[in-house]
Formats: sequence, structure tokens, C-alpha cells
Amino acid sequence: MNIVATSKSDHSTLIDIWEASVRATHDFLQEEDIINLKPLILEQYFDAVDLLCAKDKSGRILGFCGVHDGNIEMLFISPESRGSGVGALLTKNAIEKQGAVKVDVNEQNGQALGFYEHLGFSVVGRSPLDGQGKPYPLLHMELEKI
Repeated sequence: MNIVATSKSDHSTLIDIWEASVRATHDFLQEEDIINLKPLILEQYFDAVDLLCAKDKSGRILGFCGVHDGNIEMLFISPESRGSGVGALLTKNAIEKQGAVKVDVNEQNGQALGFYEHLGFSVVGRSPLDGQGKPYPLLHMELEKI
């Protein structure tokens, strides 16, 4: 597996992975939320982060991670690649090469919370609303200093 920079030509694949991943892990979101977020991610958010992806030997994208200002802003893995180490590899790369030390996790996404705790992050705060002002509380996590 290789971690490489993404290009605009990858965006349609990335948004497909995003949507499949969100549908598999964010069961608290309403259909309207997903529909409204999709164009924002595609047209704005991908360009606002240092966006890298994990590709298998055949060049197929398995997942992606976007970092901005020390914060993991997005980490999404294709549902068929979950549990295979792709997310951990992308997160470790984000920490070691992209300077990531923080991440916000939806409180309702217990799997993500456990994943980041396993990788050394701990909860340092909470916001009652998400970045779009919706009532999906965020847990603010930071990498524990060793």
C-alpha cells in the first residue's frame, strides 16, 4: 500500500468513498445532511486540506486523509477496506509527515472515537454543534504527549 498525494482527477473516487463510508459509519446523519455536505466536500473541503490517499498495488484508492493546520479534518476509508489497517496507516502518516496532533470526532460515532483513542488521541473538549451548526456534538481530541 502506498500513500500518495491526490489530484483533481481523484475527487470523484474520493467523494464516492466518502459517501459509502459515511453511510456505513454515520448512521446518526439524516439523508438531507449527506446530500447537503456532498457538494461542499467536493467543491470546497478537498481543496482546503493537504489531501493524501492510500492506494493498493493496482492503484485503487482505499481511503483518504485530509489535514489542515495540525488537525485531521477528514479520514474516510472505503467500507470494504475497513479493518485492514488503511485508516491507521493514513493516520500515522498524518501525524508523522503532515504534523497532525488534533482531530474532531462526532460524539455519536463510537467506532471513530475508539479508533483514535487506540492511536493515542484523548478527548480534551466537546462542542454541542458540528461545523455546520447541526446538533451533532463533536469531541475534540489531541494526541497524547509521550
